[in-house]
Amino acid sequence: MTAISHTPVAGPLEVQAPAWFISDLHLTPGMPRTLAAFERTLERAAAQARTLFILGDFFEFWVGDEETDAPFAQRVALALRTLSARGVAVYLMHGNRDFLLGRRFAGAAGATLLPDPTLIDCAGQRVVLSHGDMLCIDDERYNRFRRWTRKRWVQRVFLALPLRARLAVARKLRADSEGNRARQRSAGAAVPVVYGDVAPAAAAELLGAAGASLLIHGHTHRPARHEDGAGVRWVLTDWDLDGAHPRAAVLQLDRDGFRLLPQTD
Repeated sequence: MTAISHTPVAGPLEVQAPAWFISDLHLTPGMPRTLAAFERTLERAAAQARTLFILGDFFEFWVGDEETDAPFAQRVALALRTLSARGVAVYLMHGNRDFLLGRRFAGAAGATLLPDPTLIDCAGQRVVLSHGDMLCIDDERYNRFRRWTRKRWVQRVFLALPLRARLAVARKLRADSEGNRARQRSAGAAVPVVYGDVAPAAAAELLGAAGASLLIHGHTHRPARHEDGAGVRWVLTDWDLDGAHPRAAVLQLDRDGFRLLPQTD
């Protein structure tokens, strides 16, 4: 039995097409080109989409909704609120970096928070949405961390700390993560940075629980389309326009099906 056996699937939520799906933007002031690309994407979404889903790790880290008052977060919230005011429904799902995103930021952004996982009905399709980290059941170290950090009492204790202390913890965790990636890179140019991957059995169980054959998620930074007996699984790309290998894309669903829309220009 997998780790998601008792995870309820919320929904179904009926949404209008075209629907756009993105995840893992890891927005931070230190990545201005990525932010600019996101803002350009929102301009395109206003003209081309009816619904936008952001499936987690929207920010590099988020330590509480007091961050909504920071100039960077205000800029991001304003961009989303402007899109919502132009008639595009905006939905936010927590990731492993920003699971403390709350109602205050969502309200400022004109967005609706979604539980993970969520089932939607769109363009005649039933689709399960997830950030994806809960499906990486073979990564025992991460799953221990995830179980602890999702406990309400742990979150209450953390949020009771001064904002400065919470930011220091987040920066330390980020530095540790970046250090691990740097060590992997130093092992050789041909060795990719390793992220935990989704267990196919966990994805199949989630689809079965939802009565669906389509799954969209992010988290793994391994963009792909997988198909097996359980159904089709779309893995969204992470975004990085500030590094050596620019990448950014939207997955669109409409009456003609799915297609990828690159956002690197």
